Amino acid sequence: MRTEVITSNQNPKIKNLLLLQEKSKARREQGLFVVEGRRELEHCLEAGYTVRTVFVCPEIARWPVGAGHDEAVIPGLTGDLIEIPETVYRKVAYRESTEGIIAEVECKSLTLEDLRLPENPLIMVLESVEKPGNLGAVLRSADAAGADAVLICDPLTDLYNPNLIRASIGAIFTVPTVACSSADAIAFLQAKGIQILTAQLQDSSFYYEVDMRRGTALVMGTESTGLTSAWRKAASAHIRIPMLGRLDSLNVSVSAAILLFEAVRQRQ
Repeated sequence: MRTEVITSNQNPKIKNLLLLQEKSKARREQGLFVVEGRRELEHCLEAGYTVRTVFVCPEIARWPVGAGHDEAVIPGLTGDLIEIPETVYRKVAYRESTEGIIAEVECKSLTLEDLRLPENPLIMVLESVEKPGNLGAVLRSADAAGADAVLICDPLTDLYNPNLIRASIGAIFTVPTVACSSADAIAFLQAKGIQILTAQLQDSSFYYEVDMRRGTALVMGTESTGLTSAWRKAASAHIRIPMLGRLDSLNVSVSAAILLFEAVRQRQ
């Protein structure tokens, strides 16, 4: 790894790092995104992503960094290594609780055709969910439940949004995740013989009354408008979570966790 030292917030490389964090257009145009934190970066490397540049703050990092210590940063890490002081790091760090390491990583897009699914897969599908924090939380649940894939249909945020990566604590790299249209996802699931269970209040059964031991896609929409008619029509069954209070919905990430772990319970 080539080592460089940057001490100014006005350095073009620091400005570009901030641009990648803040603008999805910049991420698309440059084919790069930002990963912050050692654990997240390790998951990223394990998933086969290529690291372009690593920014490390020796004053904060808890392991040796810099010239002569490259192997101690993260095993298998490649790319240029740039040391920055704490004053610069506090400017670019996205998280309040941090470990002194940020990296620029090359984007890669997984498609439906790339998915390698087992015999009875468990898939989480989200349609037009906008908040990156919710998407990240769902990915954490999908990882914990051993889901085989997550499909983000008609996305309103890109998969490399820093909020999403942070909320997922790296699960975006541990669970195969595909951004696609609802039409393509429905066609894919039907071609694979995977039952589609849509979470909705109307014309639905309690989620624990439906068999999830076969290949299953759990489909959820936004909290405000729910699922579009395309998913409702394509559904093998409609399911709902009992609501015993005055409100009629849960946060999408909470609902996703409940449904995923019901599938886990049935499959044990």
